[in-house]
Amino acid sequence: MTKKFQSIKGFYDVLPERQKFWRFFEGKILALLDQYYYEEIGLPIVEETALFEKSVGSHTDIVEKEMYSWEDKLNENRLTLRPEGTAGCVRALIQNNLAYNGPIKLFYRGPMFRHENVQKGRQRQFNQFGVEAFGLPSFYVDAEQIIFLNRLWAELGLKNITLELNSIGDSEDRVIYKKKLVDYFKKNQNLLDADALKRIETNPLRILDSKNPKMQDLLSKAPKIIDYLSKDAKDHFDGLCALLSENNISYKINNRLVRGLDYYNRTVFEWITKDLGSQGAVAGGGRYDLLVENLGGSKTFACGFGIGIERIILLLEGNPSLINANPDIYIINLGDKAKVFAFSVSEALRESGLKVALNMDESSFKSQMKKADKSNAELAIIIGDDEVEKQVVQVKFIRSTGSQETILNSDLIKFMNNHFI
Repeated sequence: MTKKFQSIKGFYDVLPERQKFWRFFEGKILALLDQYYYEEIGLPIVEETALFEKSVGSHTDIVEKEMYSWEDKLNENRLTLRPEGTAGCVRALIQNNLAYNGPIKLFYRGPMFRHENVQKGRQRQFNQFGVEAFGLPSFYVDAEQIIFLNRLWAELGLKNITLELNSIGDSEDRVIYKKKLVDYFKKNQNLLDADALKRIETNPLRILDSKNPKMQDLLSKAPKIIDYLSKDAKDHFDGLCALLSENNISYKINNRLVRGLDYYNRTVFEWITKDLGSQGAVAGGGRYDLLVENLGGSKTFACGFGIGIERIILLLEGNPSLINANPDIYIINLGDKAKVFAFSVSEALRESGLKVALNMDESSFKSQMKKADKSNAELAIIIGDDEVEKQVVQVKFIRSTGSQETILNSDLIKFMNNHFI
């Protein structure tokens, strides 16, 4: 027996029914990105492994456990399927000198890859929209990106998404804070799990992200980074919070929010929903003012975020009435002459801007009517050889009254335009 191939675990097909939600989401976010004047950049999915080691952090879960990496034997290069998008975007910014003429705002989209435990809302190939602004030091760009996301949820008709916000300060603030945090955890190391014990010296801030229920009381009493911010970092955060409040953006300050990547500083944020179970973060980001310089560029302020598309699609699927990807018209045809005539009619209707599904098989009238109904088209056009002879069509209102009218072919475009206005 011939083997039937299956997709690899964590890599999946996006079937037509789900693609309708995908296209709805992309239409909304692309229109909004145009309003905010973000320009699209296309990025490769393969980069040098060292790029992620230096940017994301060699002691993060992503680099230590999750990256798809290999050695290109032809060139002896260490390569990786991108696990996130910011590092590649910064590499492109530096390589192409994109900030030469001043601040620039970019976005990109496409697949990312992490070898994770597969579950609802978490796949090994997942897709993101990434949005990045370079050369802007003010908290106004932080606020703009957060407000952009708030506007996006409204455009998508999504509710029950809340904003969590924190500041992790600047490098000097974190040196002081990490010492306090390490001292606290070492005094209580009998309460830490194995992962936390490993991270005490390498990445103590990540311990704050632990979901281990046995550690939650310990973590809630840990020192808070907001108490160790410099005046500049504190002023930046206070200005952001005030601007969000001025624009009616509700938020919760989460002192344990640090994000999972080493390049962040100052503002960090996540948009959270309880409608997806444990995979609650649908978007997140913050500032990374040192990353461009750390990767070989000139000092460049930066702020950005990523949106997990699969998780947004799961939320949209809970409200299918949002989506209208159905044809306007389904054309039924019976007979050889009718088939030729129907083909011309379908092209004329499409030329006028309508969405048309044309039956192309040899099925019966009853079967074609079932297909028309299943398509959710508003109208059906019925053409037989008699209609061809008389240069008319039958128009059936299948979604409303069920009534039927005979329309001259010469009047059809005008009739349809009037109906769908």
